[in-house]
Amino acid sequence: MKEERTFQLSNKETKRVVILRKVIEKELTQVRAAELLGLSERQVGRLTVRLRTEGEGGLAHRLRGRTSNRKIAEATQQQVLVLYQEKYQGFGPTLASEKLEELDKVKVNHETLRQWLMAAQEWVPRRKACQHRERRERKACRGEMVQMDGSHHDWLEGRGPKLVLMGMIDDATGEGFGRFYDYEGTVPALDSFYHYVKKYGLPANSASSSRAFTSIGTRHTNPTRGLRSKNS
Repeated sequence: MKEERTFQLSNKETKRVVILRKVIEKELTQVRAAELLGLSERQVGRLTVRLRTEGEGGLAHRLRGRTSNRKIAEATQQQVLVLYQEKYQGFGPTLASEKLEELDKVKVNHETLRQWLMAAQEWVPRRKACQHRERRERKACRGEMVQMDGSHHDWLEGRGPKLVLMGMIDDATGEGFGRFYDYEGTVPALDSFYHYVKKYGLPANSASSSRAFTSIGTRHTNPTRGLRSKNS
């Protein structure tokens, strides 16, 4: 035997019943009813059909009398937390989520579980340890080390062709030296290095990630050593 359910209509739903009955009895048009109810004609048509077939209870809110999704979620949350405390203490959210589904047939997204566990103070995320990088100390004397590289940029700010700055910086003093060229290559690298040596002398060591500068010494990443090895 089908269980009878009773509904108490709200004031808004009671107003709908009154107006829709007038539509059914041809006392009002659907257009006018839609205006009075603040609905579209299509909505008025659907509600009229529901009133005819289901009666006034058909206009009651569809979720009335049912357990809310929120209560269902709360019950599931409590169940999951109890299972975690009893069986999976110390597990991370991802692994615990997999075990809950595999062994307990309870499916919960690992991110949702993470939030539940953190809110219940059952799990604290581990912070990734930051790798501390020690800064290399600068060289003590000028000429001990020169950093070399090529920099592509619109140095003329649109008033001419784009150029490459073939630059060098002394590691001890931070003093820079550079010359502009049309491209980054071996010839510009040699020319700029030549003018640097002419002005400051040959540095004891040099370092560069630029292929143009490292090509000075072929297989050497240190152009100074490369030049010395060629001259030896």
